[in-house]
Amino acid sequence: MVQQFKNTNDLFKAAADLFVQSAKEAIATKGQFAVALTGGSSPIGLYELLASDAYITLVDWSKVLIFWGDERWVPLADKLSNAKMTFETLLDKVPVLESNIFPMYADGIEPQDYAVRYEQFLKEALGSDAVLDLILLGMGDDAHTASLFPGTAVLQETEKWVDAYYLAPQEMFRITLTAPFINKAKRIVVISFGDKKASALQHVLQGDYNPSLYPSQLLKPAAGDLIFMVDDKAAAYLK
Repeated sequence: MVQQFKNTNDLFKAAADLFVQSAKEAIATKGQFAVALTGGSSPIGLYELLASDAYITLVDWSKVLIFWGDERWVPLADKLSNAKMTFETLLDKVPVLESNIFPMYADGIEPQDYAVRYEQFLKEALGSDAVLDLILLGMGDDAHTASLFPGTAVLQETEKWVDAYYLAPQEMFRITLTAPFINKAKRIVVISFGDKKASALQHVLQGDYNPSLYPSQLLKPAAGDLIFMVDDKAAAYLK
């Protein structure tokens, strides 16, 4: 499903409303809401809105479990850290329990080993099936999502829920949820806006299926909802 908005203000409000709806549904059904957050610049407006006076009380934050979709393997205080951005714009401003926050980084461990540990966190917190209620994702100009980049081996992963690998063009390790695990979620929301995303979005949604080149095409939830929230600029090339 594609939801198109005139501007990012309308997009962020709709995304915040959907976040609240998802949280209320999950908490009413099973007593907790498990969400994977995204990094980069795309979600900042959404996070700031969720932390605002208009929204902060609409979610029972004491029952929210916070995971991430991916992370750069840098310390949490590093300016490149997705977690750092999320704490500054959202988590430091809402009453979420520290014990319910699972950053995708730890000191003193190799990224590949931490990927194994992170999968265990998911199982311990959510059960052996570990279905997330909501996964928020962005999409890069190259159609990558999470840390599923074009041409990388992680795109072929079928068993692991979490993987880590060295991304040579960026000269750093990345850790990410894999496509099979992402596709287990009850709801996947991809936030994409701006002129630079238009070509990638058209290829992902309406082009030939080539996930090695357009990794966001791997998003195919088994039973949940997949929603692309985009502005008019990003949707400019859609037929």
